[in-house]
Parts: sequence; C-alpha cells; structure tokens
Amino acid sequence: MKTSLTQLLVHLDPSPRAAQRLEVARKLGQRHHAAVAALYAVTPSFIDMPFAPAMGAGVGTGMRELDDEQRDSARAMFERVQASPGAPMSWAEALEGPCIDAFARQALYADLLVLGQHDPSDKGAAHVPADFVESVMEISGKPALIVPYAVVPPTTGETVVIAWKPTCEAARAVAAAMPLLQAARRVHVVSWADDKAKIGAGQLDLGGYLKLSGVEAIWHREGGEPERLGELLLSRAFDLQADLLVMGCYGHSRAREWVLGGTTRTVLQSMTMPVLMVY
Repeated sequence: MKTSLTQLLVHLDPSPRAAQRLEVARKLGQRHHAAVAALYAVTPSFIDMPFAPAMGAGVGTGMRELDDEQRDSARAMFERVQASPGAPMSWAEALEGPCIDAFARQALYADLLVLGQHDPSDKGAAHVPADFVESVMEISGKPALIVPYAVVPPTTGETVVIAWKPTCEAARAVAAAMPLLQAARRVHVVSWADDKAKIGAGQLDLGGYLKLSGVEAIWHREGGEPERLGELLLSRAFDLQADLLVMGCYGHSRAREWVLGGTTRTVLQSMTMPVLMVY
C-alpha cells in the first residue's frame, strides 16, 4: 500500500542556504502532493549578546532593526520562490521564546521536517543554535530531512541508501522514509549488523517489510561493524550515487548539551547528500 506525505515543515533563517532548503522542500511537496509550511525561527540578536540588559537603548534598537532586515530578506526570498509554479507554501514566524522550542511545537503537525546542516562558518545562521537539528528531532519526535550546506543534488530520493541496523531508531527512519522509498528509482540497504534474531521459521525482517510496502531493495551486507562507520557509510552512499541517506539518529541530551553517537556525529558534520534521520 502506498503511503504519502501531506505536510512538510521547512526551517528558514537569514542564511542564503535557507533558499536551498526551501527549494528541496518544494520539490518534495510537488512530487508527493504535500503542502509546504516555512517557519522563520531564529534567536534574536540581543539574546545572543553578552550583558544585553545593560546595553543602551540605541544599541538595542539597532539590533532589532538588523533582525527585522534579516527577516524581511528571508520573507522576500520566500515570496520569490512562492511566485514560481510548484507545491502550495505558507509562511510563519516564531515571535517569542527559544527558536528550538517554537519550531519543535510546530513540527508536531508535520510529516517531515526539512532542516539545514549546521555550518559554523555561515554568519547568516549565527542566530540558530548549533544543536538545532538534534534538539528539534528529540523534542518533537519527528523525522527530519537534513540538507547539506556544501552541495545539494538536483534531486532528492531518486537513489536511496538505507543504513540498517536492528534498532528502533533505524526502524523509525525506514517507516518515516517509506513515501520516498516507494517513489525512488533505486533503493540500497547497507548493513554491517547481524539482523538474524533467534526466532525460527517465519521470522520477520527488513527485506520482507520493504517488499510488503512495494519496495525492492538491493542489499549490501558488509560484515562486522568497523570503527569509523560514519566515514565508511558516507563513502558507500557516494559510491552508490545516492541522493538520499536514511538512518537513525543516535545520541542523548545531557545537562542541556547534546552528546551524539560517533556515526551520527560524523554524518551530521560531513554529509555530502541529504540525510533523513529519526531520533
């Protein structure tokens, strides 16, 4: 049975790369007949500044004006994209509160989030917390399509690689990606884990689950899990000419700081293609 996407939520900020995320979201919306909602969510400048309460009124006014200019620029970009043919889109702004919490609350009403890979050199994204992606996924429980800042392929989901291991995170990622898997031209499953539970005859497995969903996958069983799995996974996905990687997100928050698993951290830092993750 075919599954479908109905609502995408894309994160916008002052970065020029926000336009890339919006284009990716709109192409997916067009392909899957889904609505696209854009939410502009950033941390105001005066919150990021040290000793903000002690600043003079003139400085605070200037910072607010700069924030307004950046928001207006993002809105103008949105309207240019909206004016071209494509999936229906809507605009919204987070007016108060931490931007992570505001976005995560809106994420509850979307099938898929479209977020941007953190780029520490991008001044346009300076008002977005470095752990925005991980935190939004953790708080909302929703799957996220993370768009790389370096290179964005012209298509997303034509050739998909599933990074499989028998965990709830990986299983949730496959389920969330099912509309994209069903629409893909090729689906590869790359696994370094033993998926054979001691069940006996009639046991369930990923191959059977995918076939029941109408997805024929090519399997690549790679043996024992290597130490630098993240780098090897990205390399294998590149070799397979993938334009989408599907995997679980592994990590936990500790004392308001995210601690990522090694493979997840490597992929989030070094991705060369969009990655669909679920925490």
